[in-house]
Amino acid sequence: MRLIIVIVIVLGLGCSCKNVSSESVVSVSGRQILVNNKPYTIKGICYHPVPKGSKQRSFVTLTQDLTLMKEAGINTIRVYEPIADESVLDEIAAAGIKAIVGFGYNQDGKYDILSGTFIDYVNHYKDHDAILMWELGNEYNYHPEWFDGDIKNWYKTLNEAADAIHQHDYVHPVTTAHGDLPDKIALSMCPNIDVWGMNVYRWDNPETIFPEWEAVSEKPMYLSEAGADSYMTIEKEGHEQGVNERAQALANASILRDVFKNTNICSGVTLFSFTDGWWKAGNLDIQDPGGWAPNSSGVPYDGSPNEEYWGIVDINRNKKQTFHVVKRAYNGLK
Repeated sequence: MRLIIVIVIVLGLGCSCKNVSSESVVSVSGRQILVNNKPYTIKGICYHPVPKGSKQRSFVTLTQDLTLMKEAGINTIRVYEPIADESVLDEIAAAGIKAIVGFGYNQDGKYDILSGTFIDYVNHYKDHDAILMWELGNEYNYHPEWFDGDIKNWYKTLNEAADAIHQHDYVHPVTTAHGDLPDKIALSMCPNIDVWGMNVYRWDNPETIFPEWEAVSEKPMYLSEAGADSYMTIEKEGHEQGVNERAQALANASILRDVFKNTNICSGVTLFSFTDGWWKAGNLDIQDPGGWAPNSSGVPYDGSPNEEYWGIVDINRNKKQTFHVVKRAYNGLK
């Protein structure tokens, strides 16, 4: 793949780019992700900003959000659906931040895998400096019912979609966000996946995933999701019931320590998530406990994923205790 990238840059073959800058060249070498031939560690955050009273993503607070991200040392955002407003991508790139852009399987024909329109997006934005990787699906291995009861149907589709991207874009890897460690079937059926993302919730200690991955693959991996919420459904392990920013901060500190101790295997993390999401469980105008996610018993410290409490900032962009944890970890501070 790196040889192909060199050919594209030097000879301009197979590329419709107006101007491919050196910052746009993302490649894979061994277990590393490279940007402009330099190792790139993802110091990231999952980003899906939804305002109070809405279920729709909005970038009205983008400038404020990017300022907070830069303070925290964030260099990468992971978005669950494509950003169709080029000015948004421009502002992200101008802030020195890269984006992992996700495509869903069925999004009613809006840049999704089922309709094939995701390739239209790839072709339009493959030269944009904001793009780090293309991501296909999010934890679909937990949902064989979406694929006629056989998850191998998804893996076949996933591999074909990755191959389609490779035919159109020579300078960005393709990843997927797999629910925890992919099994032998997933790995054998998806050779076209360049980087494996894994959503890993193993309490406050994900470090077992790294030797497990090392044993089954030589490709790069990163934690596409990890983290903790700031609400304790029950009192447990000395953490009081109710809103509890301290528990979230302690858990994220432990998780990030594990990630950055294992950079020989792990290319980083996109912590879940930037802001609280009031749209996930109950009244859109208030913050509700509750919510549900598959295979979530590993959420620290109560095993309960209160879906509206995962931000490193609250919905008004006030910094939570965990913001300072992320800032120290991502800026290499103690």
